[in-house]
Amino acid sequence: MMPNNPMERSSKPLAVYIHVVIWILIFASPLIFEDWTSHFSWKNYLYHVEMPVIFCIIFYLNYCLLVPQYYMQKRYVRYLVYNVVMIAGFMCFQHGWLLPYMREIHEATQNLKPVNNGFPRPPRMVFIARDLVMLGLTAGLGATIRMSSQWQEAETARQEAELKNLRNQLNPHFLLNTLNNIYALIAFDTEKAQQTVQDLSRLLRYVLYESQLNHVPLCKEIDFIQNYIDLMRIRVHKDVQTKIDIQTERNSQTPIAPLLFISLIENAFKHGISSTEPSFIHICIREEKDTVCCEISNSNHPKNKSDKSGSGIGLEQVKKRLELIYPGKYTWKVSLSEDHRTYTSYLSIRIK
Repeated sequence: MMPNNPMERSSKPLAVYIHVVIWILIFASPLIFEDWTSHFSWKNYLYHVEMPVIFCIIFYLNYCLLVPQYYMQKRYVRYLVYNVVMIAGFMCFQHGWLLPYMREIHEATQNLKPVNNGFPRPPRMVFIARDLVMLGLTAGLGATIRMSSQWQEAETARQEAELKNLRNQLNPHFLLNTLNNIYALIAFDTEKAQQTVQDLSRLLRYVLYESQLNHVPLCKEIDFIQNYIDLMRIRVHKDVQTKIDIQTERNSQTPIAPLLFISLIENAFKHGISSTEPSFIHICIREEKDTVCCEISNSNHPKNKSDKSGSGIGLEQVKKRLELIYPGKYTWKVSLSEDHRTYTSYLSIRIK
């Protein structure tokens, strides 16, 4: 995501909070589950948390250092060697000195004698093998979480680059269609063509600046759409029925991705108008609770293959942008009437 995205800014602090809470729960568990009514001392507490301390060190050495510096750089052998040496060192430290020392302090503090309740104590290798597995799993967990985070960041960067590329494609596509309209107007009304150029400059200002944002207020997008439709009407014969129905608040601040509906409207004007047959275009944009809907119906007059008035990339861009911006939050249906005379496009976007 772009740096000015609120979700981007909030994701990293959230991850830090999650780490902090999890480790607080781990280190507080001896205080919760052990019976401290008879006696409490920090030495006894340390006896219970010496393993979590080692887990924490191994986890963050992998998470912060070994994975980004070695594994993600494809230096797998060195990454593995460092982990083996680190785990072996902690095992020697723990079972060679720390564990016997902490057990001795614990028993002395609690005035306890070693008791086995009549059952033979498991061999020491069982405890060593158990701790070895636990340390290995901790290292693997740190690596897995860090790699998933790296892959997520890479995927986010890829999606942002693809979305930016789609925007760069959309701008000239939009400009080409509008210039074609002005070109047609110059032939019979020069004064109106000059006014239209001014209108176009206002629309281009929106395309160049507002469309670079991830989201814009719905009211701005509606104003842009209405101005754009006015430009498209230049080439439309007076007998063509055009109906625009806007059912949104006049100053609606609902955030919406810019320029999503324009390609649908372009498609309607391209395929919905004929110079010889009755034609109509009906556009309805409405806001319902947390949903913004755009429904367009038009007469169906498909262009022949020799018609180069449009590049055909508009609808494909809409699909790609929807997948990038609103995955799982949109419904887009297109249909053709039984007599093939009416084409309908319905797009519904869930904002929250």
